[in-house]
Amino acid sequence: MMQQYRSNSYLFGGNAPYVEELYEAYLDNPGSVPDNWRAYFDNLQHVPAVDGSDSRDVAHAPVVESFAQRAKANAFTLKASATDLAVARKQVHVQSLIAAYRVLGSRWADLDPLKRTERAKIPELEPAFYDLSESDMDIMFSAANTYFSKAENMSLREILQALRETYCGTIGVEFMHGTDPAEKRWWQERLESSRSKPNFTVDEKKHILERLTAAEGLERYLHTKYVGQKRFSLEGGESFIASMDELVQRAGGKGVQEIVIGMAHRGRLNVLVNTLGKMPKDLFAEFDHTAPEALPSGDVKYHQGFSSDVTTVGGPVHLSLAFNPSHLEIVNPVVEGSAKARMDRRGDKSGSQVLPVQVHGDAAFAGQGVVMETLALAKTRGYFTGGTVHLVVNNQIGFTTSDPRDSRSTLYCTDVVKMIEAPVLHVNGDDPEAVVLCTQLAMDYRQQFQKDVVVDIVCFRKLGHNEQDTPSLTQPLMYKKIAQHPGTRKLYGDKLVAQGVLAEDGPDQMVKAFRSAMDEGRHTSNPVLTNFKSKYAVDWVPFLGKKWTDAADTALPLAEVKRLAERVTTVPPTFKLHPLVEKVLADRAAMGRAEINVDWGMGETLAYASLVASGYAVRLSGEDCGRGTFTHRHSVLHDQNREKWDTGTYVPLQNVADGQAPFVVIDSILSEEAVLGFEYGYASAEPNTLTIWEAQFGDFANGAQVVIDQFIASGEVKWGRANGLVMLLPHGYEGQGPEHSSARLERFMQLAADNNMQIVQPTSASQIFHLLRRQMVRQFRKPLIIFSPKSLLRAKDATSPLAEFTRGEFRTVMTSLHPQAEADKVKRVVCCSGKVVYDLIRKREEKKAADVAIIRVEQLYPFPHKAFAAELKRFPNATEVVWCQDEPQNQGAWFFVQHYVHENMLEGQKLGYAGRPPSASPAVGYSHLHQEQQKTLLEQAYGKLKGFVLTK
Repeated sequence: MMQQYRSNSYLFGGNAPYVEELYEAYLDNPGSVPDNWRAYFDNLQHVPAVDGSDSRDVAHAPVVESFAQRAKANAFTLKASATDLAVARKQVHVQSLIAAYRVLGSRWADLDPLKRTERAKIPELEPAFYDLSESDMDIMFSAANTYFSKAENMSLREILQALRETYCGTIGVEFMHGTDPAEKRWWQERLESSRSKPNFTVDEKKHILERLTAAEGLERYLHTKYVGQKRFSLEGGESFIASMDELVQRAGGKGVQEIVIGMAHRGRLNVLVNTLGKMPKDLFAEFDHTAPEALPSGDVKYHQGFSSDVTTVGGPVHLSLAFNPSHLEIVNPVVEGSAKARMDRRGDKSGSQVLPVQVHGDAAFAGQGVVMETLALAKTRGYFTGGTVHLVVNNQIGFTTSDPRDSRSTLYCTDVVKMIEAPVLHVNGDDPEAVVLCTQLAMDYRQQFQKDVVVDIVCFRKLGHNEQDTPSLTQPLMYKKIAQHPGTRKLYGDKLVAQGVLAEDGPDQMVKAFRSAMDEGRHTSNPVLTNFKSKYAVDWVPFLGKKWTDAADTALPLAEVKRLAERVTTVPPTFKLHPLVEKVLADRAAMGRAEINVDWGMGETLAYASLVASGYAVRLSGEDCGRGTFTHRHSVLHDQNREKWDTGTYVPLQNVADGQAPFVVIDSILSEEAVLGFEYGYASAEPNTLTIWEAQFGDFANGAQVVIDQFIASGEVKWGRANGLVMLLPHGYEGQGPEHSSARLERFMQLAADNNMQIVQPTSASQIFHLLRRQMVRQFRKPLIIFSPKSLLRAKDATSPLAEFTRGEFRTVMTSLHPQAEADKVKRVVCCSGKVVYDLIRKREEKKAADVAIIRVEQLYPFPHKAFAAELKRFPNATEVVWCQDEPQNQGAWFFVQHYVHENMLEGQKLGYAGRPPSASPAVGYSHLHQEQQKTLLEQAYGKLKGFVLTK
């Protein structure tokens, strides 16, 4: 080992990171490095770089490479005596030791409360690795690049002790993987100046013990009173409640006014009572099944959300705990979206007033992909929330029976956060003061740098995954250790008694006081403000308790439509458009003058323009949203003469009217699950913004199915949470293969019940205009799923005259008759939804089938029974009704609408099906086969009823 180390120059090899760090410090402040190094770096400024260029202000990486090259070539020497060179070499070795502790110290830290294994030996943390021996221990070395002492020099013995206290105690910090020198120096100063040791007052220590007592007391109270009922106990991780308490108080003191919290089951009931201030008696009512049941479905108590306003040293802080399903980390993007909406409402661009907090379990944090997807949003412009504080309740066993060797492929469960260079503070849960200190550091870092940070509370789980589980079946050794553990509260209470902070019976008195509060059902947390109302709070009352209606006044005066059309087709005079975009805008201007019919892109644009002009904000995100996947939107225009990538764009919809509401369009990262979850969270906190997520292709919503199932479809019936999110899902069979055809309409139909959402397939420009406006104009909020077209974006059939924007509304059902047809002569009614209607119309003209009427159902759910029945009654002599669809028989709307259609048919009418046969795949990949299937289904629509036929 020593031979390997000596073989490297002290300016090369293992010392390169130290030299690089030293040079970074020199560039920032020359006076911060030792004199001999400062002189050397000063000289370096006048030495040509390796490539022969002037090295003045050269970046640190090329400088380190320069060191290496000169060291290899033996072309670099210091004009110093042999003794000076030996001293310098020793100094470099000491600095390398310091650097090693900063990088690797966490691996030797005392983090496991159960002490199940010996601490691993880390050779790089031993002085001998750097050719430093006992004889060097009392030699004085420069400590100018550390913060251990105000003295410039320290003995090696003192330095080593300081390093071990700082980086290898009950706190182990990872921050050197970051690339920002200022951040690394910040951590070094904060940790080394205190040696990672808290310095709390007597009252602060008593408060920490009180929080531990509350955390443990609630669990034991529930365990005694409600034996065997699931609650996902926090026992073994009680320090987490002390951390949450400190986080709220610290945040309030630093100007945070809202905290949005996401967490799964473990400790959730404890947070509800001991952090958010839920009345214990209300929690007990849920256990006793005496709580009111006001929702159609409801959910288990450890999924419930809650909000409250609590007092802090900095003033009132609003706490909001997001509702969370059993899919654990799926709440991450929802919380971030909710935080973003609150920031936008406040005009808080930095996130200084709104704090997202994510609480993770160790196994889920390492194992679930939505964690990575959400982290990837952290620094992007459209999803930035000012940094998230992540707290990991790390019980070292995952969720139930897993062996730690099988729970992940990384050293730490938190390693995924290194992708965004987030620092991680690992801390022993049995040292609650250290946990609180880490929480303070994390909060301070987040506020200063607006970046994510993680506190990994290494603890244990006293009971099983739930209270009906027996973990010793698979973890006998671990649970022998846990059985012998007295509990964190007991350990800390004994410590305070030994310090003289409390009398001998002090901890027991706290336990009795908490028990008394539980028996009386009183608050056990910070005072909750019952009458406080923030001016930024959203009033959802106008949107709740309303009966479903399809009607809405969405038409606009002609003059306003023309004004909006002129605004969205005007660009600055010096702005150079691409020729294709120039033609698009010219055509749209002509549409606004009623010279040609309005196409889909213009209809959609006019809807957005009218909304922002009326005070409704619009937020549109997804992959390729600015241009549109099918180059139909062009909401963001690009100057063809721009010189920089981040300048030279113009958004007409941001320039519609003075004082207009914001229009935000975001080209998202290549993620469906996290981005859709984010937008759901945004819409859940902001009812006055038209929030839209657009899939690149409809079938790509597959990647976000958990969000659709757990939140969009069921959030209202489970949790009473209204939400007006819009999903645009491109859908249509044009021979483009399985993943580019279907948005899986059948899945949404299967989820439709209790008027939980709207499932719509509009087929014209005026329909999308009225539909988008209806979503905001009506005074209630329901998720809106739009199966948007692809081929119809430019199809003449789907264009609309300007007059259709100035009258009428969104039509749930539309009927097409043959030009020579008479209603009483119609023998067959073909019903459909989507673009197939235009294929059916053309086929009818080809066959001259004047006795066939075509009814297109634009709104599939809630099914428009009255409108549909009224259209069928127009044809009293029709004996046959056919449902025709592009999709395979086992997909699409057929199995779900056949009952609705049958219910509204006239006596004696027969119902049949025309469409593709059942298929395991959404669509074929061979174009010729697609054409054959399309031809066959159109023939079926006009041919003899076959197969399964229902008679009224």
